[in-house]
Amino acid sequence: MVELKQRLDFARIVAKDQLFKIKRKWQLTRSGKNSMNKDPAYNAANPSHFIPMIEEDRYIERVDSFDKMISATHKHFWDPNDKAYIDFDEPFDMENEYIVDPRVFCMELRVPSVANKLNEQQKIKLNNESFRWVLSQILHGEQGALSLSASLCHILKDPGAQEYAANQTREEARHVTGFTNYIKARWGSPYPVGPTLGRILEQIVSSDVVYKKIVGMQMMIEGLAMGAFGMAHQDTNDPLLKTLLKYTMSDEAFHHKFGKIWADRTVPKLSESERYKVEDWSASIFKDLLFNLVNPWEKKPIYESVGLDHKFVADAFLNEFDRDSVIKEEMLQSNNIFRVLCKTLLKANIITKRTKKMYAEFVDMEELNAEDDEVAGIEIANEGIATLEKINQAKKVA
Repeated sequence: MVELKQRLDFARIVAKDQLFKIKRKWQLTRSGKNSMNKDPAYNAANPSHFIPMIEEDRYIERVDSFDKMISATHKHFWDPNDKAYIDFDEPFDMENEYIVDPRVFCMELRVPSVANKLNEQQKIKLNNESFRWVLSQILHGEQGALSLSASLCHILKDPGAQEYAANQTREEARHVTGFTNYIKARWGSPYPVGPTLGRILEQIVSSDVVYKKIVGMQMMIEGLAMGAFGMAHQDTNDPLLKTLLKYTMSDEAFHHKFGKIWADRTVPKLSESERYKVEDWSASIFKDLLFNLVNPWEKKPIYESVGLDHKFVADAFLNEFDRDSVIKEEMLQSNNIFRVLCKTLLKANIITKRTKKMYAEFVDMEELNAEDDEVAGIEIANEGIATLEKINQAKKVA
């Protein structure tokens, strides 16, 4: 009887082992679907299955593509809760000073009937509340980047790529803390995420398609962020905000580079149908973000804070604001957020003759193509790294 039980136990173990191997083979096959990965550095597993992540060969097949970015992490380390790096108690007169240039960050004041209804104090209030909205959307975007980076840790099979994603997750977490601390110091709390941005972040973060994660976040959202940070750094009157943006850009420059490496190695190897998918999806996200540049329907509480009815503001925009002309005018600025984004996609060969016309409505593509491939705001990022190296060295000596 004992011997029969032992045989049955052994048979069950063998059956489970065979089932495990069959299941593992199926998962490995399934993990490659929809990945569009043409380089081993970006090979991915299905996020619903862990078995591919413990394949024994995976550990020793590490690429060195991201080692320099990983080893440079300590150079731009900063702690948003340590006053040696940044002091959020630094004051700013929110009632009497424009926190940023209203010509850049408050389109409402460029609409005559809106501006004429407000006195100077109300204009300052509207401008600063409008920028609170901008920073709130940036905060939500940073949370999206944090969650997406964490999700990449679950699917990137290469240990080097996975370690880089883990590093980025840590850095995005401090951005969430940093922008939260700043918004609390200046306004008390953030605004809710706008419906358009919320929908796009949901689409990118929740997707199990690798190219949507990398193109959507690492290239498009990070590219927008670098442009927005560069513009705000140039136009702000608040020294505290300058410091926060400088440190954040020191991290973001590396995050953007991760997406650029993917594009350089992947896009040229895509089939025609695969390329069309990436091009069309990127163009749709670009249009959604661009046409949401001025959306009075999402900013109702901002207008109410200065006694304006959002329907009145919406009608004024419709009748007095030439959105396309303003976009074209703004895109002449080298650090304009959508110009930066457009340049990112063009240099990554995600904009081709097939989709070029849509972008050319707003920016001179030939001029853009002639420019260098450097990410916008890299000078500010390098300045931030130099500052952080000095602080970190002093802390180490101490």
